[in-house]
Amino acid sequence: MKGAGAHAVVIGAGFGGIAAALRLRARGYRVTLCEALDQPGGRARVFRQDGFTFDAGPTVITAPHLFQELFALFGQRLEDHVELMPVDPFYRIQFHTGETFDFVGDEDRLLEQIRRFNPADVDGYRALVEKVKRIFAVGYEQLADQPFDRASTMLRVLPAMARLESYRTVHGLVARHIRDERLRQVFSFEPLLVGGNPFRTTSIYLLIHWLERRWGVHYARGGTGALVRALVQLAEEWGVEVRLRTPVERIVVEHGRATGVVVGDSATSRTIAADVVVANADPTTVYRTMIPPRERPLATRRPVRQSMGLFVGYFGAARQYPTIAHHTILLGPRYRGLLDDIFRRRVLAEDHSLYVHAPTRSDPSMAPAGHDAFYVLSPVPNLRSGVRWEQEGGPYFERLLETMEQRLLPGLRSALVSSRIMTPADFASTLRSADGAAFGPEPTLTQSAYFRYHNRSSIQGLFFVGAGTHPGAGVPGVLSSAKVLERSL
Repeated sequence: MKGAGAHAVVIGAGFGGIAAALRLRARGYRVTLCEALDQPGGRARVFRQDGFTFDAGPTVITAPHLFQELFALFGQRLEDHVELMPVDPFYRIQFHTGETFDFVGDEDRLLEQIRRFNPADVDGYRALVEKVKRIFAVGYEQLADQPFDRASTMLRVLPAMARLESYRTVHGLVARHIRDERLRQVFSFEPLLVGGNPFRTTSIYLLIHWLERRWGVHYARGGTGALVRALVQLAEEWGVEVRLRTPVERIVVEHGRATGVVVGDSATSRTIAADVVVANADPTTVYRTMIPPRERPLATRRPVRQSMGLFVGYFGAARQYPTIAHHTILLGPRYRGLLDDIFRRRVLAEDHSLYVHAPTRSDPSMAPAGHDAFYVLSPVPNLRSGVRWEQEGGPYFERLLETMEQRLLPGLRSALVSSRIMTPADFASTLRSADGAAFGPEPTLTQSAYFRYHNRSSIQGLFFVGAGTHPGAGVPGVLSSAKVLERSL
């Protein structure tokens, strides 16, 4: 109960902010959770329209123990509040040639599919997995919940990271073990789930592969929003004050210490005093716009390369597609070239690779009877590209609908009864993400661990959780960042 009597203000009610509020409350802090939007969740908020329920952001739930831990802090069980349903296959990957590969947890089934593509790669995959297990043991089990705000911490782990070949990229390490180009795509695409280019992201992020193999991929009945609602209800029951429609405009810094936050616009602004301020917000935005320039730490003024943007389309169909998988990856004709267009050249390519989420395969309640709900995600350049999404958004969505109709959902456009889109411009305006990036800083080697925004700022009393800080983006990452916060405190 080290925080007994102290007041903590948490900025942002995404998964990272909610987890931070719960952990702070369990330590005895009085906690005020301020959220700018009209509902909690941040990227994991919910859109409801025309009888459909659309999860706005994360749809892949892994490492369920991280949610279980939050309920256990208060003597409760996750299972009594939310049902997590295993998804099988984890992903169905469809190549532009029409071939499919089901990524599953069962090793025999997985090896049989590898054998179908290239028998020689079965042994290569086995060797790769042994390497990935060692990466997981260090990168996740030892380091994911440890603070990296001191150079000495990084120096201690550098030898282990070198032995694990963290200087290689994800694709580079996969290619050392897998020969078939299609299988190289299957086992290297996962960094895109946390904003990374497989050809530039450090191979430490291959731990995602074993994390999914070890604990599976899950879906929360009622959608990801059901997890948000259950966690917020838990927080409120235990005394966390949750304030919606309460945007934080500025962090008050006095003599190098955060002493509170200013909420509301200039006409209605008021100050909430705090002993601790925790930002579940984009650190680049926080340092550039919410902290007085004279108080901004020198180390935060260096250039940061942000992750890619996302174009997301939400749509409902007045028919059902019972044979498709819950999660489908539609790979386009190009892999490296498309990723170069997105990350390096920053141009909106004519071709695309897509992730299609079909929640009604597991939970029919997400759509009216006889209908299907969908969400399509396309990696695109962030706003540094200069793409004018107010003009390009509609036509781009039409192109995605055409691709899905041809390859996955026949008759889609004639059955379409509800739709909406979200572009990098919306990430910038609604979520205040720098450059409209979807995942904060790109997870390269020089922007990971110690080189990422620190969980504990050099401004006393200011801390960060969420995608922009260590250990990084993705639901397990942001939940783990709240554990780092606890250790930092």
